[in-house]
Amino acid sequence: MKEIYFEEENYRIACHSSGVEAGGYCDKTRLEEIIDFAKRSGYQKLGVAFCLGLSKEAKILCRILRHHEFEVNSVICKNGSIPKEILEIGEDQKIKPGSFEPMCNPIGQAFFLNQSQTDLNIILGLCVGHDSLFIKYSEAPVTVFAVKDRVLAHNPMGALYLSDGYYKKKLYK
Repeated sequence: MKEIYFEEENYRIACHSSGVEAGGYCDKTRLEEIIDFAKRSGYQKLGVAFCLGLSKEAKILCRILRHHEFEVNSVICKNGSIPKEILEIGEDQKIKPGSFEPMCNPIGQAFFLNQSQTDLNIILGLCVGHDSLFIKYSEAPVTVFAVKDRVLAHNPMGALYLSDGYYKKKLYK
C-alpha cells in the first residue's frame, strides 16, 4: 500500500498535508489550514459545494477565499431544481408534504465544479449521503470545511462529547 503514496498526485497531497499539519498544529483554524493547503499545493481555482441552509456561511467563506486571491466557483445543493418525485419519494417523505420540494443535487454540484475545472473542492454542510455522492463524482480532490448537524450547531463532535451523559440514552438504545 505504501507505494500508492508515491503516485504523483497522492505524493503531492500527502507532502503538502504534512506541511500544513506541522505549520499550524494547534495554532491554525480549519479555514486557515485549507487556505495554507491550497496555496502550498498551487491550487488557484477552488470550488465550494454548499447546502442551502448554510448560504450565509458560504458567502463569507467565498469572500475570504477570494481575499486570499483564489478564483472561487460555488454551487448550492438545490441546483437544477429537480423535484424529489423523480426518485419516487412520496409526500410522507417530504419535509413539507403537499408542496414542491426540490431534492439536493450533489452530483450536479460535482458536475458543475468539474466543468469549472476546479483544482480543489470544499464541502460546506452537505447532507449525509449527499456528501458521499459529491465526493464520488468530483474530479478534483475534496476537503471538508464543515458538516451539517442542525441539532448541535454544526458541531457533530458534540454528540461524542455528550455520549456518556445527555445523549447516552439516545446513542446506546
